[in-house]
Amino acid sequence: MHPLTPSAPNKPLYKFQQQLPKLPVAPLAETAEKYLASLKPILSDAEYSRSEKIVRDFVKPGGQGEQLRERLVERSKTEKTSWLYEWWNDWAYMAYRDPVVINVSYFFVFKDEIRKEWKAPAKRAASLITGALEFKQRVVGEELEPEMFKGGPLSMDQFQWMFNACRLPKKPSDTTAVSDPVKNSHIIVVRKNNFYALDTVHPDGRQLSTAEFERQIQAIYQQAGDVKGPAVGALTAENRDVWTKVRDQLLESPKNKASLAAIESASFVVCLDDTAPVTREEASRACWHGDGSNRFFDKPLQFIVFENGKAGFLGEHSMMDATPTSMMCDFICKGLDRNTINHGSQNVEKLTAPQKLPLELNSAIDSEIKSAVKNFGELIARHDLRVQAFFDYGKDLIKKFRMSPDAYVQMAIQLAYYKMFGVCKPTYESAQTRKFAFGRTETCRSVSVESVEWVKAMENPSVPAAQKAELGKKAVGAHIKYMNDAVENKGVDRLWLGLKLALKPHEPVPEFFKDPAFEYSKHWYLSTSQISSEYYDGYGWGEVVPDGFGIAYMVKERSLHFNVASLNEMRPDRMHHYLAEALRDMRVVFEASMAASAPAPKAKL
Repeated sequence: MHPLTPSAPNKPLYKFQQQLPKLPVAPLAETAEKYLASLKPILSDAEYSRSEKIVRDFVKPGGQGEQLRERLVERSKTEKTSWLYEWWNDWAYMAYRDPVVINVSYFFVFKDEIRKEWKAPAKRAASLITGALEFKQRVVGEELEPEMFKGGPLSMDQFQWMFNACRLPKKPSDTTAVSDPVKNSHIIVVRKNNFYALDTVHPDGRQLSTAEFERQIQAIYQQAGDVKGPAVGALTAENRDVWTKVRDQLLESPKNKASLAAIESASFVVCLDDTAPVTREEASRACWHGDGSNRFFDKPLQFIVFENGKAGFLGEHSMMDATPTSMMCDFICKGLDRNTINHGSQNVEKLTAPQKLPLELNSAIDSEIKSAVKNFGELIARHDLRVQAFFDYGKDLIKKFRMSPDAYVQMAIQLAYYKMFGVCKPTYESAQTRKFAFGRTETCRSVSVESVEWVKAMENPSVPAAQKAELGKKAVGAHIKYMNDAVENKGVDRLWLGLKLALKPHEPVPEFFKDPAFEYSKHWYLSTSQISSEYYDGYGWGEVVPDGFGIAYMVKERSLHFNVASLNEMRPDRMHHYLAEALRDMRVVFEASMAASAPAPKAKL
């Protein structure tokens, strides 16, 4: 499907795509210095000294590092996307064999709607469908305005994978299929584990109104009844090799082949769950994984509606990061809140009821489904999730401190981790590289010499508040500097990955890649990222290493929200506590600093 070229040159969505610069290959010596700076705060002096010698040997003029980097430069000249694009998609996602749910998927929880009538799940589902289809029209018609960053356009290529797409299990690496978005006007609705095809247009091509969607959703509720069907969706929560094998078995039946084709080609999926979550933790877990059965985890877009009208979204991550889907969800939620979505006529025409997709199962497939349900249950039972909804202050106060809200929150996470463990560990923050064509992400390494010095000072009662504030500003400044480099694709991790993948199979592996610090420095004890919307009440994903946390956060005008996910033994309940404690400690320090620097009031004459 790529390199992406606008199908309509006068339409806005892809109008800058051909003008965007290609993803650069970061300079070797500069990257090496940045890498060593990131090692300094997380290694002992002896470990650092050993690693420094290995690094300098690797990047010396004419050495292995330069030779491998030259291969990336040559690759950049011939690749139509970027030198990293295909490698990244395969290495980070498609070749990944563990279940996508928990490990890869991400979720949003939508704030409860003010309108009481939307407490009815059929009304909520119908309104979300109408909103999503309005956004689809803008994407498919290429009418959507491209996103901008600091005055420049961002690459919009990921939007081609949004609608009518599906990840397909394959060995040794999955693929993604995109079906014609015009010819495939149907969506899939899942209720009680059963899949229903719902066409979104009348025979004459007119889109169904929200009232008509509500009627169709009510018909699905009635058809599904109270008895759950076989948990076929749980197969998509399995190990990818297992799902590949079972999908091949399913495809042996013509009926199954047609049903799977309908699911995989659908615009998106709507999951009508039979639970009614109340708390933030309940809603987040329900959107993150649910019961594992009333889903099709390979679809990139799944809207989830609960019995009490709460709703959310689950995204499959392989070809899209969370920024495009958040743009879509924010558009829908904002449009419904502000009444800018066109709901169509209130008249309901006679409609053909949605059809349940037939699935033929045999004893072997039944056994695989039972195994998938069991494995999923065990996976979920090992995990905990806590939501820190912090309402003491938000972006409004942080800006008064004259600090970057994102960098400030990153330091809060560092302080919370130090409070809990008494040490600082490698931390990942996602930095988007979409100012380049087909750019996705680079790593911002959040731990610095400055951040470690600051968290130690914060926990030392003998350090004066003014000094703590000064050290905090330096830590925030160091983080901003690294982030600014990362969005230019001048971080550390993507270049090192490229150099490693540029090795030929017969070539010896350089000592640089064997150095224990190389793996340790990217063992993400803290995997973090920000997506913010005033219309979300939750956002998150799982940890990326067994001894780590996945911390997704939102910076709102008057509040800060953290989703802390991990294995049970990591005690996310305590991390939840320390985050709030860290934010309160920071407020005391920076408010004192702000008061001390304020001009003295003029004396009255």
